[in-house]
Amino acid sequence: MTVIDIPGSKSVTARALFLAAAAEGTTTLLRPLVSDDTEGFAEGLTALGYAVRREPDAWHIEGRPAGPGAETADVYCRDGATTARFLPTLAAAGRGTYRFDASAQMRGRPLGPLSTALRTLGVDLRHLEKEGHHPLDVHARGVKGGALTLDAGQSSQYLTALLMLGPLTAEGLDITVTDLVSEPYVEITLSMMRAFGADVRRDGRTYRVAPTGYRARTYGIEPDASTASYFFAAAALEPGRSVTVPGLGTGALQGDLAFVDVLRRMGADVEITDTGTTVRSTGTLRGLTVNMRDISDTMPTLAALAPFADGPVRIEDVANTRVKECDRLDACAENLRRLGITVHTGPDWIEIHPGTPTGPVEIATHGDHRIVMSFAVTALRTPGITFDDPGCVKKTFPDFHRVFDAFVHTP
Repeated sequence: MTVIDIPGSKSVTARALFLAAAAEGTTTLLRPLVSDDTEGFAEGLTALGYAVRREPDAWHIEGRPAGPGAETADVYCRDGATTARFLPTLAAAGRGTYRFDASAQMRGRPLGPLSTALRTLGVDLRHLEKEGHHPLDVHARGVKGGALTLDAGQSSQYLTALLMLGPLTAEGLDITVTDLVSEPYVEITLSMMRAFGADVRRDGRTYRVAPTGYRARTYGIEPDASTASYFFAAAALEPGRSVTVPGLGTGALQGDLAFVDVLRRMGADVEITDTGTTVRSTGTLRGLTVNMRDISDTMPTLAALAPFADGPVRIEDVANTRVKECDRLDACAENLRRLGITVHTGPDWIEIHPGTPTGPVEIATHGDHRIVMSFAVTALRTPGITFDDPGCVKKTFPDFHRVFDAFVHTP
């Protein structure tokens, strides 16, 4: 059995950085993810006037409940969707003028529903080029609060940003959601907000957030469940192989750990304990139909594994994967077809038929870290797979190639 220490969760690290910046006192984050996305978030906080001190395994953030320390700032969000959506929302609670921009890739990703919601709350937010996209200006003067309706069917991050804003408002927030994707990510948000002292409750489709503010604390970051999915998939694929990921067990916050339930349905042996999760190959991978709406970040992992199943693998309700770092649904289909696999797609589904992928093929990554890491699983059985941009894994796991190679060569 191989034990793999997976880097900290990107989702948890980003939320913890927001909450720490908003809290009264100094927060210490233990084992935060160190990657392009999270470093960009920390640098954004620094640009806004928050004090952030980074040590190898601990980041210390001095909170400012009244908002950014800087009266003006230019913030570059890099490729990070959480950075690009959370930081303008955090800045809105303060007083000053703040400009936000992002990479060309992030400029192409939507912000519209979040912008509309902030404007409903009285925030002076102006998109400078294309409406609903970066770059943008926030002319902040605090947020009174109140009630609003939100469509979070494209991204749960819109709801997460507003929920985390709620305790910083003067009167609190009531957010009624008309549609919601990736709901387990919202559960992460709620759990973490409460850990930092917030009073947030759900009543049907309405979330009620009291204007409590936040309290600093020491907070440990659990391993990234989405990143673990590549190692779990590799263990399920290779006969005689097993992997244990410590720190991702029955109490894990992240919904993406449910990917191992998909592997169990396909025939893998899965054990989840209080301290970690183990996946073992049984030598069998069955085809299946699965709804991955709530764990859509692991859709590419399953797509890359799917050709090795004994029947078709159909993944449904993943329309939101079309507005990630790239159109992941089409990117998976394109690369699988280039490997000689029969693939059918629709607006929100992909069906992959059994086959033997054949190389050499250069995978078109579209600059998307998850396409690279997913097709590294396919490469275990397919000589000649290369990547046109292998370095884009720096977004969430800069050391992925070394760690994955060491894992697959461990007896």
